[in-house]
Amino acid sequence: MEQEFKQGYRMHRILSNLNRLDVDRLDDADRERVESARDLLEEVSLLTRPGDEAGADAHADS
Repeated sequence: MEQEFKQGYRMHRILSNLNRLDVDRLDDADRERVESARDLLEEVSLLTRPGDEAGADAHADS
């Protein structure tokens, strides 16, 4: 259980850091990369949440 907590915490930190970026100062290509990374991490976060029935169903379907 501790390993799952550590992975969830790391993902939360990465998402937090991406959300803090001032994307207005980035060029279009970098802005697109940040948005893609944010979207992918949010999807993974939804799939790996322990105790979340919707995430468990989505993981089983994929």
